[in-house]
Amino acid sequence: MKSFWGSFLGTLVGVFVTFLFIFFVVIGIVVASISKFSAQSDNVIKVKQKSVLHITFDGPIPERSSKNPFENFSFGNFEYQPLSLGLNDILSNIEKAKDDPNISGIYLDISSIPAGIATLEEIRNALLDFKESPNGQAKKFVVAYSEGYAQGAYYLATVADTIYLNPEGMVDFKGLSTQMMFFKKLLDKLEVDVQIFRHGKFKSATEPYFLDKMSPASREQVLTYLHSIWNYTLEGIAKQRNISIEELNRYADNMLINNSESSLRYKLVDRLVYKDEMLEVLAQLTGQKSDKINYVDMHKYTHAPQLKKEPYTKNKIAVIYATGEINGGDGDDKTIGSEGISKAIREARLDENVKAIVLRVNSPGGGVVPSDVIWREMKLAKKEKPVVVSMGDVAASGGYYIACDADAIVAHPNTITGSIGVFGVFPNVQGLFANKFGITVDTAKTNQHSDFGNPYRALGKDEGAVVQKWIEDVYQDFIGKVADGRHMTKDEIDSIGQGRVWSGVDGKRIGLVDKFGGIKDAIALAAEKAKLKQYKILELPKQKDAFEEIMKNAFDGEVMMEKKLRAEFGDTYQNYKNLQSVLKYKGVQARLPYDIVIY
Repeated sequence: MKSFWGSFLGTLVGVFVTFLFIFFVVIGIVVASISKFSAQSDNVIKVKQKSVLHITFDGPIPERSSKNPFENFSFGNFEYQPLSLGLNDILSNIEKAKDDPNISGIYLDISSIPAGIATLEEIRNALLDFKESPNGQAKKFVVAYSEGYAQGAYYLATVADTIYLNPEGMVDFKGLSTQMMFFKKLLDKLEVDVQIFRHGKFKSATEPYFLDKMSPASREQVLTYLHSIWNYTLEGIAKQRNISIEELNRYADNMLINNSESSLRYKLVDRLVYKDEMLEVLAQLTGQKSDKINYVDMHKYTHAPQLKKEPYTKNKIAVIYATGEINGGDGDDKTIGSEGISKAIREARLDENVKAIVLRVNSPGGGVVPSDVIWREMKLAKKEKPVVVSMGDVAASGGYYIACDADAIVAHPNTITGSIGVFGVFPNVQGLFANKFGITVDTAKTNQHSDFGNPYRALGKDEGAVVQKWIEDVYQDFIGKVADGRHMTKDEIDSIGQGRVWSGVDGKRIGLVDKFGGIKDAIALAAEKAKLKQYKILELPKQKDAFEEIMKNAFDGEVMMEKKLRAEFGDTYQNYKNLQSVLKYKGVQARLPYDIVIY
């Protein structure tokens, strides 16, 4: 018997070791293959004369490019998708192409762009700047082609000298809308009771859990910022296409743009062409044959040599990226961890060569305590060197909390900001467990409130009163910090707070924003405040190396599950994520009312 078990265990160990060996061989092959691809893409490229910078957008546009070649690799099914270029490299490439004598022009090959409207505005402004050719260079062209323009893509395309459209395509032009998903009836069916505590009549982050449609106050703020963003968008289109705003609204209200012919008739596009005809256009513009056009895609052009020599100076401006929900911990490129961002701010503050700090905020908010931890580091940094905030698509609630004490706040007119308010959510799943699953929970405790926050019972009246006082105290602290940072009174902040969401246009009007602009403008302002003429850029937090990311993607079950759910549910995944974030977080939250997706 002993020999049997010895043989059995030996075989089992052998199988296990063999499995591990095969697994790591496969991982090694994958790593070697992608690393080879990555290394090849990192080689400096030579741009041929009369080249065309080919711009497409195949995926979401992050704030900065990932340095990890495995970012879009799925270890579950061994599929690899090309990395999306970050906004930082997109802007840098367009700026570089402007000065590059070998780049004749830009070809926008776009249909739908999964990016926020402020991100599109930043790219659009860079393209407008590109068209202003440097002295001594021939005028450079920008042309756009699509088989069908979504509204965001069309807004970007309006910078083009000529807009081309497939004869069977159309321009989606109908105005803006946003949807908010409500969970009350679902929670009722599941017998999940949710106790809500909040301050501010506009703090509608909690409405999905006790209403089945928008409250009048919520609808008011949504319509206000939608109209603000739409009007600003129309101004840009009207200027480039020489069509009045009144006419553009008439097109949208009456659905006049419904095919390619109407798109051409109402002058939203200039010509209807097929792809082969578009290539002939590019050939004429560059003086080449249509099958010999020198294209340079954005990923490759990132590795083209810089034409402007890096300044010989030790002076730096730290650009710190704060992207995603605000929680504790280190965070990553998609989430803001209070420890990670605080460490980055502290590193920039203590570095004698860093003369100014730019905090790039693209966040709907999150936990109050993590937000306050970051706010504290911002305040300390401000005492020693200029601190400027650059707002992306969203910098609201906790996102505004961490920004409010900066020397200056720079945002786009269509940035979503404000939402100065707080709330708390306490779910009670006792009914779900008892009536749906037949599970009951019993508790033993030493003190009357030892099980405070237990999700298997409702809060008592006295406990609810304590929570509401927390909410009120946190709100007063929040508006006090905003008032100090913005040099306003608490009453003034309260009148524009109450959880209300504002566009960048209105945010500047009411004093939440100092000036309009993008990340480049914020950096220039920081340099001006620090009296710098020459400087280098230091990007923080430092991105994790490829090996760390491989291990995380390969063995982190939560990461793998998120990728599967995102692939399965598509756009609706974010609604699930929002529900999970609000219900899972323990404590007071400063979070945007909902995930704003503008169609």
